[in-house]
Amino acid sequence: MKRAWAQWVAVVCVLLLIALCLVWELWLAPVPAGRASLAWKALPLLLPLRGLLHGRRYTYQWASMFVLLWWTEGLTRAWSDQGISQQLAVLEVIISTVAFLAISFYAKWTRPSVLEAEVEAAEKQKQA
Repeated sequence: MKRAWAQWVAVVCVLLLIALCLVWELWLAPVPAGRASLAWKALPLLLPLRGLLHGRRYTYQWASMFVLLWWTEGLTRAWSDQGISQQLAVLEVIISTVAFLAISFYAKWTRPSVLEAEVEAAEKQKQA
């Protein structure tokens, strides 16, 4: 149950980050010089999406560090930007923090030792 919840939260947060990056950089607060240039930052978020959807533990392991790039960018822009861009940066920090936590918990809860212990507990419960 908790693994399914963590997986669902992780996938939703990555999708929200993609949507936020696109809406932020294309419509709400685009950088004046290169209008669509920062919108490209949403594309790398597509890389772990399939593995996250399929529950691949290895993807969750590297995605936990990968999502911190957006956390860092959001923190930097929350500090340096003004107005709506600053508010969107704070939102990016919040979403990427929740994504990091959900991804990390999923990776933790799918460790082979945890899964083996669950199987053993289920077998003992059947025998009793």
